[in-house]
Amino acid sequence: MLRSRDESSTDSDPGCIFCSGDVRAGAVAEHGTVYAIADAFPVTPGHLLVIPKRHTRDFFTMTSEELRDTEELLGILRERVLAGDASVTGFNVGVNCGASAGQTVLHAHVHLIPRRDGDTDEPRGGVRGVVPAKMGY
Repeated sequence: MLRSRDESSTDSDPGCIFCSGDVRAGAVAEHGTVYAIADAFPVTPGHLLVIPKRHTRDFFTMTSEELRDTEELLGILRERVLAGDASVTGFNVGVNCGASAGQTVLHAHVHLIPRRDGDTDEPRGGVRGVVPAKMGY
């Protein structure tokens, strides 16, 4: 599905932390329309965020180009993480869209969370853990 630029989005929002020059200056990688930073509140060591340079609300308002660049940068970052940390045995890739889904910064971003054997007692269910009672099935 081709997505075009969302007219409600802007190039920058002065009140948005991800539009801040300070945050973008801390980028660990850039690829086309997106950049990556270390998560300020990491779930596991090496937790990264891939963020569109353009201010847009969430995953569903990202353009096709932003989505493609995000996918490519996630792959690049995955390889980097694996090359730098032999303890990483898996990943969670996640997106929160809207406050009820846990989105706290209303600027699209995708989480890349490295996982290690034993980092939780029972990983079965993965992202289903956002509703704890639904994690085990």
